[in-house]
Amino acid sequence: MKIGAKQLMITKEGLNANVIKLVAVLAMFLDHSLQIYDPGDVPLRWGVHFFGRLAAPLICYLIAEGYHYTSDKRSYTKRLFLFALIAHFPYVILFNLNWWQATSVMWSLTLGLVALTAAKHKTMGKLAKFITILLCCLAAYPANWHYIAILWIVGFGVFRDDFKKQMLAYTLTGMVLYVIPGLMEMGTFVTYRFGFLMAIIFFYLYNGKPGKRNNFYKWAFYWFYPVHLVLIILLSLLLV
Repeated sequence: MKIGAKQLMITKEGLNANVIKLVAVLAMFLDHSLQIYDPGDVPLRWGVHFFGRLAAPLICYLIAEGYHYTSDKRSYTKRLFLFALIAHFPYVILFNLNWWQATSVMWSLTLGLVALTAAKHKTMGKLAKFITILLCCLAAYPANWHYIAILWIVGFGVFRDDFKKQMLAYTLTGMVLYVIPGLMEMGTFVTYRFGFLMAIIFFYLYNGKPGKRNNFYKWAFYWFYPVHLVLIILLSLLLV
């Protein structure tokens, strides 16, 4: 199905969720495409990684928004879990990982939604909420973006009505758990990690609207993730 220009138009009213989703998948695809062609430690690679830092935070933001808009949170969680299973082997094959030691960001997103559901639960006690979120962070450890994605999703959801608190939680989590450890461990090349701050522009421009809703828009992102991994694997084999 062709995506209509009206759904992707940037207007004075801001950006809807479909636009943000498109930016996220583009950033993800370009970043992962370095598995096909890696130019080495040069400005091009740095620039692609910098732009690629948009993908995870934008998707985490959309998960929290999805929690707000969906009327069936259980089905939403099941869909994420299903595609976490579907994407697992393409992910570990593409990145040459052991299948029992790592998995994709879809698992982090699934657990992030579980953690947010607990955080927003009306009758669950504070201790139970804390333990649930902690367990989700621990369970996400082998996955891409692991506990960072969990904390971002929870922060976006809990502070949904306070943009300043959202951005403060988002920035502190990203700096303390992502940027600073990366710089300490891998040096100045990973300054591209500061690219996660670009997402704040999109959060600010978000107009709170989901955009056009139909089965195509509902399933497109879910299928994009495993399909783009398989596509990159095939292209890498063809170009060997």
